[in-house]
Amino acid sequence: MRIGHINFLNVLPLNYGYQTCAADLDIVYGVPTFLNGELQAGRIDLSNVSSIEYARHSDELLILPKLCVRADCDVTSIILVSRKPIDKIRDDKIILTSKSATAQCLLKIILHESYDAAPDYQTRSVEVDKPVDDDATAALLIGDDALFVYLHKPQNFYVYDLGREWHKLTGKQMVYALWTVRKKYAAEKPALLQTTYEKILRAFEYGIEHKADAINSVLSTKPFTFDELDKYLGGAIKWNLTAEALDALKRYYRKAAALKLIDKEPALEFADVE
Repeated sequence: MRIGHINFLNVLPLNYGYQTCAADLDIVYGVPTFLNGELQAGRIDLSNVSSIEYARHSDELLILPKLCVRADCDVTSIILVSRKPIDKIRDDKIILTSKSATAQCLLKIILHESYDAAPDYQTRSVEVDKPVDDDATAALLIGDDALFVYLHKPQNFYVYDLGREWHKLTGKQMVYALWTVRKKYAAEKPALLQTTYEKILRAFEYGIEHKADAINSVLSTKPFTFDELDKYLGGAIKWNLTAEALDALKRYYRKAAALKLIDKEPALEFADVE
C-alpha cells in the first residue's frame, strides 16, 4: 500500500511517528494538490487530502474514521494577507496559493458571505518574503509559510486568520484535511487496509505522546521556536474527527455547493476499519 503524506507542520506528530515506529510503510510526500492528483490517478492508495477533494471525488473515496486536521477557531496557518481591511475588499485581485483547494474555497465562501465581495482570483505561487505581489490587493497563504507570516506579521499589511473568519461566519470549527482511501483498494484488500490503518493510528499516537521530541527534531530546519510549535500543535491544530467536526464539515460542503465550488454536497462514507 502506497500512502501519501502532506508533510506540513500541522501533521508533525504523524510524520515523526512514521519515521520512528512505522518505517515499513511506503510513504509518498507532497503538498495537498500533488497528493490529491496522485490519489485520483491511483499512484497512491491512501492519503491525507484537502477536505474539498473528498467532496469532489466522493464517488471514488472513503473517509478513514478518527483522523482529520481541524481547528476550533484560529488555525494560524491559513491566512489572508491584505493591503486593505477585509471589509473593504470588493473586486480586487487576490492571489491564491496553488497548494490547497480547501483553503481557496474557504476564502471564497468567507469573502462572499461575510463581506459581499467578488474578487478577481488568480492562482500563482506566493512567497513569504513578499506575500502580496505589486499587482494584487491580497494573497492567500497556507501551511508553514502562513504560520511564519502569522507569527511575524509584515508591516503595512492586514493579516486575517481564516479559521477565525469561518467561526465568525458559522459559529463552527473547520475541518481542513481528511484521511481517505480509494474505494477500489478498500474493496480489494480490506485486511491490508485494516492493518495499515492501525499502523497509522499507532504512529499518530506515538507522535502526539512524544510531541516535544517531534518538535525538537525539526527546530534546526524550521524558522520557529519550540514554544511557537508547542502552542500550534494540539493547541490551534487538533486531529480527532469528532461528531461536531463532521457537522462543521457538512456545513462547509453545503456552502461550497451553494456557491458551485463543488457539484453537490457529498454524503460522508467511511471505510470499514476499526
